[in-house]
This record gives sequence, structure tokens and C-alpha cells, in this order.
Amino acid sequence: MTLRPCGTIAHDETARPPATGTTTAGPGGGHRTGGTTAPDAAAGLVVRAHDAPGATLVVRVDRVPVGTLGLGRELARLDPRLRKIAFYGAAPDGSLRYRFVQVLPGGGFDFRAGCGHSLLACVVAEGRPGPVTVRALTTGDTVLCEPEPRRADAYTLHFLRPPDAPGTLPTGRPRDRLLGVPASLVSYGNPYVFVEAGRVRGQAHLLALRAEAARLLGHPPHSALPKIATVDATSDGLSVRALTVGGWHPRLALTGAAALAAAGALDGTVVPPVRGAVRTPGGTVTVSARPDRVSVHHKRATVLRTCPLPWRIHATA
Repeated sequence: MTLRPCGTIAHDETARPPATGTTTAGPGGGHRTGGTTAPDAAAGLVVRAHDAPGATLVVRVDRVPVGTLGLGRELARLDPRLRKIAFYGAAPDGSLRYRFVQVLPGGGFDFRAGCGHSLLACVVAEGRPGPVTVRALTTGDTVLCEPEPRRADAYTLHFLRPPDAPGTLPTGRPRDRLLGVPASLVSYGNPYVFVEAGRVRGQAHLLALRAEAARLLGHPPHSALPKIATVDATSDGLSVRALTVGGWHPRLALTGAAALAAAGALDGTVVPPVRGAVRTPGGTVTVSARPDRVSVHHKRATVLRTCPLPWRIHATA
């Protein structure tokens, strides 16, 4: 399951229906072939991660016929209230492969960002017990989603990449200056910009800093990347406030929490070492960093409803 550079949604061989028959989703989402065929309305699941600004439409790739989706014509027919779309399927090794699409304000789609809350939504939609490894095709991350034994329905998500791996600092520097403001650009889960809260003069200034970082990293100024957040370190601990697509994030994106912990593990960034819970406008977020990974703890998601899809598959009788 890959996205071509032009934005067309396609599939890899692990998610492609067998060539000798038509596709149906049997128990557990498996494929059957043979027999007579008839059109079957496809459906996805609407899943809400508890700290996310909105729900995610989660769609298994066996609900997406090969060649059905173009640049955005089919995606534009989906429920406009859902700003996040996640496609996923099972790989032969038992892991899940996941692709995220961000719906942009005013129309259009960004195919390059990641979303940890939508990744978790896929795991919850799949309903598989035990630890699940997810390979995020958009960002290249491998994430181990592990149920927490002492918290019902809670997961810890382990991003299995050392914080000091090549590429975590995309400019090669722990600090840069954006419009005269010290900032740390970190690529971990998503490209993020962290600036000290005391150096920012409101949302418009923060957006200008983000646009300057986008220029520096080669992203279009209207894209969803990079993300940006302010950090405020006091004797009481660390506070963070982040922007998301369309405004302030109610808490902190899951990838933002991972990037924050990675930045805190590196010398010289504007983020101090992250110890304990991090305060956000909507509550606390708990992260940890080890030499081989960054972990985000106590994450939950709930399946809200099914959602009809605007295309049809052929079901085998």
C-alpha cells in the first residue's frame, strides 16, 4: 500500500486482492475468491483518539478497490466533517501497514504528514489483542503499540528509532534562528518546530515562524508540515502548546509528544530533558525516551460508528 508521488492512492502486493478473483472481506477482513460476484457497499470505521482534535475515518485497504482512487476525486466524496483519513492493511509478517491522509482547510489533501492518533485508531479498529507493530508508510516510522496491563484500553506507543538517529535534526543543528527567534527543528514522527513560549507574540507570529521553517525544510507554506509548538520550562515542569491544521491543538499531537521527547534527549535544543508528565491546555501527556526509542504513554481510542464509503467493491457469493 503506497502513494505515488502525484498523490494517487495505490497498493503494494501485500494488500492487493488476488488476481484470479474478485474481493470480499470475510471474517477478520480476509479475502475470498471465486463464485459469482455482486456489488457490495464498502464501509469504514470512525474512530476517535481521546486526545485528538477530531475523529479519524479508518479504512481497510481491502475496502478500497485497486485503481478506484484518483488524485482526490474519490476522497473529496467522503464525509467532509472528517479531517483525518487512515488506510491500513496487514503485512505477511503480522504487522500493520498504515497510510495517513490529512484533509486541509478549504479543500485539498496532504499525503506527507503522519498522525499518531490515527495510527492508534487503526490498531483499535483492527481489534487485534496483544502488541501490534505498525509501519507508517508516510513517515517511515515503525511503531510498537503495546497494551498497558494496569490501564484498561490504554496503549503505550513506542517509536522504534533512537532519538539521536541521523535525520532527527534535519538541518544538522540543535538550534536555528527563524525570523530572529531561536528554534529547534526536529523530525521524529513528524517534522516539528519548537520555540520558547516567551519569544512568541501570539498565533500570527507562531504561524509566521512555521512558514519560515517550511521554507527552510522545503515544504510548501500551505502544507500541514512542519508542525509547531511552544515550550515553557519552569520549576514546576514543562508546558507545551501546539498548533494543528485549523488552529490550536486541544492537547498535543501524539507525534508531537514523540518529537518533544526526542528533542529533549538531544543536547543543545530549546527543549530541556523531559521528565514526568508534560502539561498542555487539555491535560497532561506522558512521554519517555531511551537510547533506542521514544515512548508515548496512556493513549486511548474509541470506535464511534461505521461510515459508508462512496465506492463499491465486488463481493463474492
